[in-house]
Amino acid sequence: MKLTDFDYLLPEELIAQHPADKRENSRMMVLDRGAGTIEHKHFYDITDYVRPGDLLVLNDSKVIPARIFGIKEKTGAKIEVLLIKRLEGDVWEAMVRPGKRLKMGDAVSFSEEKKFRAEVVGYGEDGTRHLRFDYDGIWNELLDEYGQIPLPPYIDRENETEDKDRYQTVYCRYEGSVAAPTAGLHFTEEILRKLQEKGVELAFVTLHVGIGTFRPVKAEEIEDHAMHYEEYSIDEETAEKINRAKRENRRVISVGTTSTRTVESAAGEDGFVEPGQRSTNLFIYPPVYRFKVIDGLLTNFHLPKSTLLMLISAFYDRERILEAYEEAVRQEYRFFSYGDCMLIL
Repeated sequence: MKLTDFDYLLPEELIAQHPADKRENSRMMVLDRGAGTIEHKHFYDITDYVRPGDLLVLNDSKVIPARIFGIKEKTGAKIEVLLIKRLEGDVWEAMVRPGKRLKMGDAVSFSEEKKFRAEVVGYGEDGTRHLRFDYDGIWNELLDEYGQIPLPPYIDRENETEDKDRYQTVYCRYEGSVAAPTAGLHFTEEILRKLQEKGVELAFVTLHVGIGTFRPVKAEEIEDHAMHYEEYSIDEETAEKINRAKRENRRVISVGTTSTRTVESAAGEDGFVEPGQRSTNLFIYPPVYRFKVIDGLLTNFHLPKSTLLMLISAFYDRERILEAYEEAVRQEYRFFSYGDCMLIL
């Protein structure tokens, strides 16, 4: 299929620049695949659409304050660093801006006392740099002090205090993502409690969202696109919960595209998942992909021509999804990371 098959028109004013006043107050479009219907609800209505025995799979990865601003020690030039992933020890792969100013051996200081600095020790893909960090203190504390939450580029504003809380899910546990698993941002502790009281089971996987989430698809034929690898983990308890739900013909509903890619990557052809820590570059797109695990999907509204839009098109139907997006534009839903959501059942 062609990249242009996944394009749609989006007025710029519908790109959410801030989260909803309360997490659960986001709007929720509900798509019924069997009936072909669309309903307009709010996220707090989700308890009306799940059944006792349903299993929700959520990604508990935590966003790190991966954007750091520093000064090139030789020249005093301002440098922006976006950490992508830890390679080994204190060496990280990072995007740097402006990249042309950082060569092998150059050093960047992120604090006046140079207690937190990095040296370029290698080159990565697509112009990234390998940075070896040298610091005096505890890594996580320094990163929290000098780093910022890496908001997506379409959020056209400076970081604000609320972003530290609202760009994380309430159930995040394991640090490692450079972007939030945004479908989970709508949940509150109270909503999770109500779901469990109704008899809904929760299972947690971990996939650390990488920089690939920001990178556009450039191939004209989508089959030629190569996904970047991301690390994921499924423990034995979660694998057993998913496999038991499949054996008992209960619905498995994935919260977000990251949870979807995780369980689908870990599943065999029989639909049962294997626990463990692995990496995945699974690319889910229509019409070839056949889902092995999930029966429902909660997701935000995604960028035109994105791999995420391709994934949900594979789960439902490309034309129906684009029709739903057109309806979302007419109804002035809020789009992307801080925007509203869609429940596909």
